[in-house]
Amino acid sequence: MTKPSNHHTGYATQTRLVHDQADIKDPYGAVVPPIYQNSLFTFDSWQSLSQAFDDKINNPIYTRGCNPTVVLAEQKIAALAHAEKAKLFASGMAAVSAGMLHFLNAGDHVITLNNIYGPAINLINDFLMPKMSVQASFISGTDIEEFAAHIRPNTRLIYLESPSSAVFSLQDLAKIAALAKQHNIFTMIDNTWATPLYQKPLSLGIDLELHSCSKYLGGHSDIVAGVLIGDAKLIDAIHVREYELLGAIMTPIEANMLLRSLRTLSLRMERHSANAQRIAAFLEKHPKIAKINYPGLISFSQRELANRQMTGFSGLLSFRLASEDLSQIQQFFNHLKLFQKGVSWGGHESLIYAPAIGYLKEQPPEQFAKMGLSLADMRISVGLESVEDLINDLSMALETINC
Repeated sequence: MTKPSNHHTGYATQTRLVHDQADIKDPYGAVVPPIYQNSLFTFDSWQSLSQAFDDKINNPIYTRGCNPTVVLAEQKIAALAHAEKAKLFASGMAAVSAGMLHFLNAGDHVITLNNIYGPAINLINDFLMPKMSVQASFISGTDIEEFAAHIRPNTRLIYLESPSSAVFSLQDLAKIAALAKQHNIFTMIDNTWATPLYQKPLSLGIDLELHSCSKYLGGHSDIVAGVLIGDAKLIDAIHVREYELLGAIMTPIEANMLLRSLRTLSLRMERHSANAQRIAAFLEKHPKIAKINYPGLISFSQRELANRQMTGFSGLLSFRLASEDLSQIQQFFNHLKLFQKGVSWGGHESLIYAPAIGYLKEQPPEQFAKMGLSLADMRISVGLESVEDLINDLSMALETINC
């Protein structure tokens, strides 16, 4: 089994992302590690197989448990997040589900946000609450006193997403982590927006970090995957329970594709961020835009907190058109050419999505109202294209509407 190497410890992030952390050298000098596309691994003897079973987490016996290609990708992500260990899953929701199920038992209480990822809300409302009698409090999350006020004797988990979905509001991670520890409550955060490059929640006291690797970590809109990151004891416990028993495993092929993507992560994020900053500034001044949500703007209401707990800003933002007329909204949406219409985000291409399209179908009306959204809200994922072309695309679409 390949072990983490200290060879690259003193190097800059981009250098460590380019060089794979493996002590084992390929006999042919391959610059890219081979893909271990195996369902099982064989051994020389009874004794060697028995020894592997003594540490199944770290020895490849069967790929549902451990695979060298997957482990290599996990090591790189863990190092990026300044964590002891990471565990890759078949999707972001597999990681969300595994994390929540690990912490929550029947009758427990979870505190979370009005604006977490939609399917995570559905997991709580449609699965955990009716099937496990889990109780949930949905709050704005912008005030530490709000968290304190909702703690109950059976509160087991605080589930965060900072910046949050759709409106990109922040939570004070250090204060929440300290509060949770006072009450023996676990904390878990969806850190997909910022990536481990721009925000390191574990260093602020959060217990478990998750990412949808389908977004920036994958970066090419060709991977569906998720990851949980934390200390070795916690990740190993999740490995032997939720990972192996629920079976939502990362495949070696996709782990190899993820390794490819991680080598360019910092370069891609620089471009996503620079493009988004330019576009946010353009939209902020446009007369047909009523509101813009982007933590990278100086005018962002939580900019001081953003600067305190993040080192950079990604390419996902939202804005509200200055019209609630559905025909006008759809005209703007449909007129865009470079911004393709679709869900998800974080790939090389620019996308636009109207949260109302999905949320009104998937969430109760009262939940949609709590999220602070309207028909006029648009979410854009700013890609790697020429920023001038993207601004022109938005400008021409805005010219088609009257508001």
